[in-house]
Amino acid sequence: MTELTDLTLADARDALARKKFSAVELTEAHIRAIEQAKVLNAFILETPEKARAMAAQSDERIARGAARPLDGIPLGIKDLYCTEGVATTAASRILEGFVPPYESTVTANLWRDGAVMLGKLNLDEFAMGSSNETSFYGPVISPWRRAGAETPLVPGGSSGGSAAAVAAGLCFGATATDTGGSIRQPAAFTGTVGIKPTYGRCSRWGIVAFASSLDQAGPIARNVRDAAILLRSMAGHDPKDTTSVDAPVPDYEASVGRSIKGLRIGIPKEYRIDGMPAEIEALWQQGIEWMKAAGATIAEISLPHTRYALPAYYIVAPAEASSNLARYDGVRYGLRVPGKDMVELYENTRAAGFGKEVRRRILIGTYVLSAGYYDAYYVRAQKIRTLIKRDFETAFADGVDAILTPATPSAAFGLGEKGSADPVEMYLNDIFTVTVNMAGLPGIAVPAGTSAEGLPLGLQLIGRAFDEETLFAVAHVIEQSAPKVALPPRWWV
Repeated sequence: MTELTDLTLADARDALARKKFSAVELTEAHIRAIEQAKVLNAFILETPEKARAMAAQSDERIARGAARPLDGIPLGIKDLYCTEGVATTAASRILEGFVPPYESTVTANLWRDGAVMLGKLNLDEFAMGSSNETSFYGPVISPWRRAGAETPLVPGGSSGGSAAAVAAGLCFGATATDTGGSIRQPAAFTGTVGIKPTYGRCSRWGIVAFASSLDQAGPIARNVRDAAILLRSMAGHDPKDTTSVDAPVPDYEASVGRSIKGLRIGIPKEYRIDGMPAEIEALWQQGIEWMKAAGATIAEISLPHTRYALPAYYIVAPAEASSNLARYDGVRYGLRVPGKDMVELYENTRAAGFGKEVRRRILIGTYVLSAGYYDAYYVRAQKIRTLIKRDFETAFADGVDAILTPATPSAAFGLGEKGSADPVEMYLNDIFTVTVNMAGLPGIAVPAGTSAEGLPLGLQLIGRAFDEETLFAVAHVIEQSAPKVALPPRWWV
């Protein structure tokens, strides 16, 4: 029954409705696939019994003609989402033993629509990383390999467990989060589709916070249609999140396959960075040709403050992280390392509980928020953020419907190949993605080809605020035009 895991989410949904197989059978196939893929380390916690119970409930609803939009669809949940009665760790030792008594709004929406939870997926600790190597539970291994080599590759980060699990056929889709590229970069590295919706489209309530003004929930899936189906269930207004926008959620799936004839696609000249690999440049050019062939017009645009986005992001994000992570003190929940007094308890707990990258970002954030440096760094970074947002607003006001860029500056790299000596080398992986978070806009990564080593490469589309529908329509054109990026052979079984 392993072929059940090769279906798309949309195909599985339709087959369940026709009663070609049961939700329990579909769930059992995925549980077995997860058991065979331990070497990928995609899951921190598996919940097979919970999955079986949820699948049985789906079968009961389907049998009586009361099926919900996602009934019987097995999903993975990034372990940044709080799940009632199921341990949530944010891939950090400091949340050891934490079992939330509540459910995040996004996962509650998925269960409301009948989805089945297979377990909690690995990630970079507190979503801080671009390779899924900072997790306390060990790195995630990509299911992809370079042609003719067995070097373990990273799946990207921070949502590496989500991307690896979807690419390896361990779930039909997965929740993810994106603070500076953490949905789009791993999607591009693994040949999957990932969308970061507009800031405020999905509730952040019940998701462990990294940088509150940048974090946004979104799905990773096998194709554009599946991502559209998942986003419709995940999105929606939530009074518990004051940044959640009270606006109707469109039927995103209906926009998949829509003509893009007459749309104006912007090509930002500032994204042609020095040292860009020839294959990334060629992929981008190929994407432009696909747009033209589909009837869209191409316009070169300028986003002049792009060059400042990465340094500004790495001031704003750590500043917010240092504030958000102050709550982890060993007193209320999670890890507690005793000390002779309260101060020493705090120090011991945080020193033992946080990994190297998290400690680095807390220190940076505390520094830029400190007296004497706040105006010089944090306030200036926020001013740059306003200018970045204005650049996009100008482009869209000039009639651009979407913006096409590369998703990443390279294909996936090997474990330990980047960032060990200089963390900035790792941060540069976010060069094409952070502007979208700084401006609060939607962005989608879609597979568009392969590298010379046979690894997936992705293109990114950036849209107007709350216009994810156009992104799905344009992304589908790329998906239909590009050579099929097939799932990797199952070497891990």
